[in-house]
Amino acid sequence: MTTSERDARDRRVDDERGATSRAADTRIDDPREAIPPPGGGEPMSERRRSGRLVIRRGAADKLAEDATMTEDQKLLAPTGRPAFLNTDPWRSLRILSEFVEGFDALAGLGPAISIFGSARVLPGSPAYETARQIGYLLAKDGYTVITGGGPGVMEGANRGCQEAGGMSVGCNIELPHEQSINPYVDLGVEFRYFFARKVMFVKYADGFVILPGGYGTMDELFEALTLIQTGKIRHFPVVLVGSAFYGGLLAWLRAKLVEEQMVQAADVDLIQVTDDPAEVVEIIRRAGRRRSAERPEATGAGDGG
Repeated sequence: MTTSERDARDRRVDDERGATSRAADTRIDDPREAIPPPGGGEPMSERRRSGRLVIRRGAADKLAEDATMTEDQKLLAPTGRPAFLNTDPWRSLRILSEFVEGFDALAGLGPAISIFGSARVLPGSPAYETARQIGYLLAKDGYTVITGGGPGVMEGANRGCQEAGGMSVGCNIELPHEQSINPYVDLGVEFRYFFARKVMFVKYADGFVILPGGYGTMDELFEALTLIQTGKIRHFPVVLVGSAFYGGLLAWLRAKLVEEQMVQAADVDLIQVTDDPAEVVEIIRRAGRRRSAERPEATGAGDGG
């Protein structure tokens, strides 16, 4: 081999060694990351994590929001009222929170009676003073009194209960014209939604006492009757206080609904009417005794689920 042939061979070996060394210097752990993204740009190794997302730094400029902000920064940054607060999914969370807060607040009340009536009657009026006396007698008999927490009949019932040393509860509702909780409420729960509030009136009560009132009072009356008629609740007394006020309603129910077979006569008999606060308490007691007699632990039937 001539001198020139040996020099050419040595140059080829050196070139091969240099190529191998350069390849080793650029090797990466994931071969896929060595492939440039289509159209050029940075390899995917140039990326950052944002919550559960992985974003290539070059892509951040294409997003509508600042992808360089951390989630804590987004949470704590001052903003205007977000549009999502007016969406139904967000409302469903607010509704759920009302049920949770209501259940937490009222679950430990013990025996309770819900009392309804007009918010428009004034202190000293017959309906106000009757509600006050009923609230007083129920508290003395060991019952918590639950009302809508507003003025009028509700205030009278809460006041009588508080004067007797009982637990006075008000479930207030947000209205276009603000209804504040009356000063005789010991435990107040605020609600945005009527239906969540109405569940509390039934779930934690052993009966309804209904004094003269308007549409809201009628709503509570007929909802309770529907739940009893359909077997959703049992031994749940519904007592109307005011025979003169409710006499025409009862006559119409019998003359129209019963006569035209819209309801049975026994459905109207679910309603008990009195003008005597002491009789209201006795009706509640009798229903309580019937309810206790049918409890599974009283008959040894076990937990009915």
